[in-house]
Amino acid sequence: MTPSFAVVIPSRYASTRLVAKPLLRETGRYLVEHVVQRARLAPGVSRVIVATDDDRIEAAVRSFGGEVVRTHPGHESGSARCAEVARGLTEDVVVNVQGDEPAFAPEDLARLARAAARPGVDVATLSFPITSPAEAALSSLVKVVLRADGTALYFSRAPIPFDRATGQASTGALAHVGIYAFPRHRLLDFVALAPGTLAATESLEQLRALEAGWTIAVLPATNPPLGVDTPEDYRRFVELVRAGGLA
Repeated sequence: MTPSFAVVIPSRYASTRLVAKPLLRETGRYLVEHVVQRARLAPGVSRVIVATDDDRIEAAVRSFGGEVVRTHPGHESGSARCAEVARGLTEDVVVNVQGDEPAFAPEDLARLARAAARPGVDVATLSFPITSPAEAALSSLVKVVLRADGTALYFSRAPIPFDRATGQASTGALAHVGIYAFPRHRLLDFVALAPGTLAATESLEQLRALEAGWTIAVLPATNPPLGVDTPEDYRRFVELVRAGGLA
């Protein structure tokens, strides 16, 4: 049974490599609109909310009938922005979907919500197979290695595990897809955790949870990740939409 869950989409205007990306609309729809519309297709979702501190994003979301909540401009992470919204929610689970992840499978959000509601699970997230040592060596690709029970052992930007026999990165790790489901109260706990040495070193906030002894369930994603971080990423996304590969 899927618990009651809300999807919160943190969205900000500033971006180092692609300014104003939530408002890009070469497809005829804003990028953030694509994310909202896919999230609305998730089985059992009760609300889909964009969390932003920007007037332009708020206006865009309202223009297509989306729900938007204004958040404090001082947040340093999407999780903190989501937690501010979560304080006013009643759903059992909150799913954090980044506003630049437009290609996820909607049913994966319901799967994550169910996983997050299981006893002993603090967070649930997604992964996808790495296909080559070259891909595994990319520092821009966050990798995750799992325990035997399918929970996260470690996340890293480094090539893990390193294959000593070949001297190359191994494809034994999985690519992490940055979508998270939290029991609502655990999301509030998460943003109160100490930053953590590993999290600061790797600039990966999910390591805060591991350093604190939390259990992170890692599920296989239905679709490969398609994060939009650069102009090239966005062009690929536009081509995919125009080719009919993504609604």
